[in-house]
Amino acid sequence: MFSGPRLQTRGLPGKRARGGRITGIAHLRGTHRGATAARRLGHRRLLRGGSRVKVVVTGAAGQLGAATVLEWKAAGHAVTGLTRADLDITVPADVRRVMARVAPDVILNCVGDNRVDAAQAAPLPALAVNAFAVRTLARVAAEYGATLVHYGTDFVFDGDTDQPYTEDDAPNPRSVYGMTKLLGEQLATDAPRHYVLRVESLFGGNMAGSSIDRLWAQMASGGPAVAFSDRVVSPSFVEDVVAATRAVIERQAPAGLYHCVNTGHATWFDVADHLRRLGGFPETCLQAGRAAEMKWLAPRPLFAALSNTKLQRAGVTMPTWQDAVERFVRQRSRQ
Repeated sequence: MFSGPRLQTRGLPGKRARGGRITGIAHLRGTHRGATAARRLGHRRLLRGGSRVKVVVTGAAGQLGAATVLEWKAAGHAVTGLTRADLDITVPADVRRVMARVAPDVILNCVGDNRVDAAQAAPLPALAVNAFAVRTLARVAAEYGATLVHYGTDFVFDGDTDQPYTEDDAPNPRSVYGMTKLLGEQLATDAPRHYVLRVESLFGGNMAGSSIDRLWAQMASGGPAVAFSDRVVSPSFVEDVVAATRAVIERQAPAGLYHCVNTGHATWFDVADHLRRLGGFPETCLQAGRAAEMKWLAPRPLFAALSNTKLQRAGVTMPTWQDAVERFVRQRSRQ
């Protein structure tokens, strides 16, 4: 047996309490017991490892999805990468039709609507992608005895702390976006074998618009780049995230919730200054700013660092964020 995410959510967002359950957004989790005995046996064969498995990656053209496709193909697995043009995961009938052609062993959901301010103004698109579509994928995973991987976010926390969040800390999202992502985490548990991996501040891969990519481009152009000195994060190098994801599955780690971020945390200004020094850019290329002074429509957690200790206990060690940034710089310097 395993313990899934401790996210029983009812009512409105409630107070954060370490190690406890929470009162949160409306509880919309369903139950699904459609997996047959034969499919469950197939699931156990997958978990024994060592064999070529059928992997479906949704969002295959995105930053995380494209890197995921490369990771699993390099490991010799049969990978079906699905872009938005191939599959709209918000249409259940289309999801079932496409999955029936593959009969997957592993489903990696790399689709997410991360338009934070847009969700605050109009919640339904984010709710459809970040929550209800996850329920569909989870139920399909149950039918095929497949392992489901779904990616979460640091925005499920309110940021009112000075210590990195663990998986036992009760979420308390401050934004509609964070609420939709929290609900998606809960609905992912409809898959008997599921991994909810929280990531934050993704960088690297094919995404030129990530915060670190933008900072690098701005400083390389002479700047000044502006980085927040009051927002604390645990950056996530996409190459490390996809490698850790595969390791979690291959090591048969207990199913449930994990923080899948690079080790350590820092303010965005500290991250940017490390990036500046690695790039050999002058100090004038970087300026400090304050997230608290931004006029965003949706609030952001100021202290958003995540602890990956649970992932380490499962046998998957993430490099430090400094090491990840150094590898990122080496890659960008070759381009």
